[in-house]
Amino acid sequence: MPYVNLKLLGKLTREQKAEIVKEFSETLERVAGKPSEHTYIVIDEVEKENWGKGGKLFSDM
Repeated sequence: MPYVNLKLLGKLTREQKAEIVKEFSETLERVAGKPSEHTYIVIDEVEKENWGKGGKLFSDM
């Protein structure tokens, strides 16, 4: 049972999320032989003020 947790800055549309879930599931099925009906995918949309790099928040870059 694959579990994918995708974290990214900003927001995606529902259509973008649906395509990501479809593509990730198909890739895991094709490459790893894991049936897509057993694949779980969580998309975490993180605000720029809640993520940092190099000592700075992305909202300040």
